[in-house]
Amino acid sequence: MKYQVAIIGGGPAGYTAAEAAGKAGLSVVLFEKQSLGGVCLNEGCIPTKTLLYSAKTYDGARHAAKYAVSVPEVSFDLPKIIARKQKVVRKLVLGVKGKLTAHGVTIVSGEATVTDKNHVECGGETYECENLLLCTGSETFVPAIPGIDKVPYWTHRDALDNKELPASLAIIGGGVIGMEFASFFNSLGVEVHVVEMLDKILGPMDRELSEMLQAEYAKRGIKFYLSHKVTGVHGTEVSVEKDGETFTLHGDKVLLSVGRRPVTKGFGLETLAPETFRNGVKVNEYMQTSLPNVYACGDITAFSLLAHTAVSEAEVAVDHLLGKSRPMSYKAIPGVVYTNPEIAGVGKTEEELQAEGISYTVKKIPMAFSGRFVAENEMGNGVCKLILSEDETLIGAHMLGNPASELIVIAGIAIEKGMKSDELKSFVFPHPTVGEIIKEALY
Repeated sequence: MKYQVAIIGGGPAGYTAAEAAGKAGLSVVLFEKQSLGGVCLNEGCIPTKTLLYSAKTYDGARHAAKYAVSVPEVSFDLPKIIARKQKVVRKLVLGVKGKLTAHGVTIVSGEATVTDKNHVECGGETYECENLLLCTGSETFVPAIPGIDKVPYWTHRDALDNKELPASLAIIGGGVIGMEFASFFNSLGVEVHVVEMLDKILGPMDRELSEMLQAEYAKRGIKFYLSHKVTGVHGTEVSVEKDGETFTLHGDKVLLSVGRRPVTKGFGLETLAPETFRNGVKVNEYMQTSLPNVYACGDITAFSLLAHTAVSEAEVAVDHLLGKSRPMSYKAIPGVVYTNPEIAGVGKTEEELQAEGISYTVKKIPMAFSGRFVAENEMGNGVCKLILSEDETLIGAHMLGNPASELIVIAGIAIEKGMKSDELKSFVFPHPTVGEIIKEALY
């Protein structure tokens, strides 16, 4: 069986590439060993957002009195929340499969093995291809913490399927995954502890806004242990250390969320032996590896482990094999944390610019300058921060407050296109919207 394009991995990078190539009239075969949609759709982006929306709805009902609405005896049903999550995932997986089928993509279920850059084996069959795309994604990184292998710790996958709430939860890692689960379980009444080795939560995101989000969740009862190292896990006890002092935290469950790493084993990558980057595969601006007609997209590149980055990389790769030279741009990749309130950022942070010695100015106003925000967020706070270069070009934007996830793309487009302050101010924003805050901040 011969195809023009063979793709290993059916996550956001893989299914996007398959659909784009199929739509362009190429013969495509896509290999997926688990479920179409990959980690993002089955046990990542979509499932977590589904749970978080249930938690947000529950929070809204509990605090409805702020909006002059009475909701007696507010409660939630965790098994039904989990069941709804599974229903949403099934619906979207079927949608992905339907789109691929509509564009003539051959879907092969099973573990694929690359024998050389033009041949892939799966299920006893050999598939020949002109172009090979590696879209194998990433997996949970489990650090070598003493005792961790002897306890039934959670990863994100376990937390997503759990139908009984623990009384307390110790989360190791205060990044995006850790904070979203901290938000979810805190809303449902679980005692949450977050241990983070860095001196702030949310890693590379804007420090000022990250600290504001931390303060908000501290008010809600989450306990944070920053600049702390986990030195051991024994049963329900987590040993942590800071500045030479050690103490113990109790967590009925322990959730590991210290990051992810590219999947580079189990599919014959060593046979190809492409050049590497960090712990992944090195690519150029067109997503080409060091081998001709072999591309890599998504988390396997170890550069930007985000689903929307993977989608864009896949589009660039397919464009290139179709003869279009459109380089991948990482200038304006949005980062979003779907806590409540949401936090989002795109472009440069103040911390990055300071480290690079680049001059900049900051335009910053509270979200309360938006009438719509005030109407929908009683006693809520938030910030819109825009960062401009010396010539008034927008180079960074960071927001705390709902719906930051929907607004950050406006700033992202402006950054990608190199818009200056006056150009962005010239656009007409509908009123009243929270999005107006971007224009307001520039004055």
